[in-house]
Amino acid sequence: MKSFLKQVLVAVVTACVCVALLALVLFGVATGLRNKTPTIKKGSILAFNLSVNITDSPAGLNPTQVLQDALEGEGPADSVQLYPILRALEQAATDDRIAGLHLYGSLTPRGYGSGYGALKELRAALERFKKSGKPIHAYLVNPTARDYYLASVANSIVLNPFGYVLIGGLVSERTFYAGALNKYGVGVQVVRVGKYKSYVEPFILDRMSPENREQTRQLLAAVWDDLVQSVSQDRSFSPGEFQRWVDAEGAFQAESALAKKLVDKIAYFDEELAALKKLAGQTDPAGLLPQVDLASYTAVARKRAPRSANKIVVVYAEGVIVDGEGGAGQVGGDSTARELRKLREDKSVKAIVLRVNSPGGSATASEVIQRELKLAKSTKPVVVSMGTVAASGGYWISAGADRIFAEPNTITGSIGILGMIPNVKELANRHGITWDSVKTGKYADFFHITRPKTAEEMALFQRVIDEGYDKFIQLVAAGRNKTKEAVDAIAQGRVWSGRDAEKQGLVDELGGLGEAIAYAARKARLGSDWSVTEVPREKSLAETLAELLGGEKRPVTRTDPVTSLIREMGEDLQRLRSLNDPLGVYALMPETIRIK
Repeated sequence: MKSFLKQVLVAVVTACVCVALLALVLFGVATGLRNKTPTIKKGSILAFNLSVNITDSPAGLNPTQVLQDALEGEGPADSVQLYPILRALEQAATDDRIAGLHLYGSLTPRGYGSGYGALKELRAALERFKKSGKPIHAYLVNPTARDYYLASVANSIVLNPFGYVLIGGLVSERTFYAGALNKYGVGVQVVRVGKYKSYVEPFILDRMSPENREQTRQLLAAVWDDLVQSVSQDRSFSPGEFQRWVDAEGAFQAESALAKKLVDKIAYFDEELAALKKLAGQTDPAGLLPQVDLASYTAVARKRAPRSANKIVVVYAEGVIVDGEGGAGQVGGDSTARELRKLREDKSVKAIVLRVNSPGGSATASEVIQRELKLAKSTKPVVVSMGTVAASGGYWISAGADRIFAEPNTITGSIGILGMIPNVKELANRHGITWDSVKTGKYADFFHITRPKTAEEMALFQRVIDEGYDKFIQLVAAGRNKTKEAVDAIAQGRVWSGRDAEKQGLVDELGGLGEAIAYAARKARLGSDWSVTEVPREKSLAETLAELLGGEKRPVTRTDPVTSLIREMGEDLQRLRSLNDPLGVYALMPETIRIK
């Protein structure tokens, strides 16, 4: 029996690895095709399939994620990088071969991708494309709020007759584990500075604290207000009307959406295809629509991008900040600092733009990165562009920049410190497991999770946290030209929207990555003689294969609610596992800010 089970296990693992390898090979082929400059016919329609995850850093496959997806029976989510898409839209606006833009599909957010900060920037690029005089057509089936936020820019929005516009507002829901931890005998002791520093709450409470509820409500209101104002302006109805419709229906059936002018037409896709052929000047109804995929068109923009010996380097800090090298989807303190050091010493690099899309993480790693940015700033301009989230440790590494840009709906702030130590003594004792020890100092086993900490030990831990918070507000005060008292008044772990952060002086200017790059060029006095490179670069297939020696890429469908909840809980646990600061001190925003 054991032999049989072993053979089954080997077969399963082998199958998963083979699927992962196949996915990577297909990804390499797709990447090669995407990077190849496409042949474009006159009158072509630029096709943007939204069924992707839009990331800040270069898209690529995470070998570990590939294996996980294989085990879950899912294909890997397709990803596109934001900045090349922005450049492609800018290029297409002046390309006389491009007749218009077609939006279709539905976003598949994952991790830190496709957040409202990135979508705000993408939406602005769509607006600029539209102003060039080339029309945007959107075809929707069951659009979510994120999908509609982008599609509302279009000159024409067509909804499938069987479709619904699914806009019921925004929600941020968090899972609380305190009841389960208590039930199973796992104790958690926490220390923190800042009444809004709520990351630890799920492990000690069964619901949001009043402070956390307050800041979450204010943040959601800011993000929602931007969506309502943007959509209402483009669709020519009042924000008040839109809010009443949302509260009354939440899911707009096709006829209702048409009556309220949320959409312009109800039609099947073949009817929309006929309209696109007419736009493209295709006279033969049976002929193929001349089109080019936006992801492929990025190669055109890349080829036409200016070349210069003067480089502005965009450094991506996307993911949880961790001590050491970090892995896929993480910002390693040592690896990021090393890259910044190289850029500081490279005379061809005239300016650095740090693009931050991170909730923070290790305070030690954040300080390592911040130190290198400070040294770089002494030799060349350092500008920060905040994406969807740049909070806590994400703000720590941003505070000292020459200028900070953020979108109105960026999640930022969360200036505070926390520490958390679990103990499994009761759980272990229930199962007959005990520990005994010999030590040469009373704090020798301070970080052990085999017993609860004494009041004296917790006082020591609180002192470490207090000192960390003092250093945090000192560096913010120095970077923002404020007094410590002024910073403390707006800190306390509180999360702010980008617009509110600008009012508080935590952000200098509202704008996206493009504005940050343009400012860096002006600050470095480069005129028009500069080009952009990005770090990290996209990995080749050979490099990714070497990482894994690790199914098939297929269209992504929406994740069902049960799988989505399990995945979120898994992400919570994975983030908990990534908390590797040597001192157990973290500048980490509350993970309650999951906007849906």
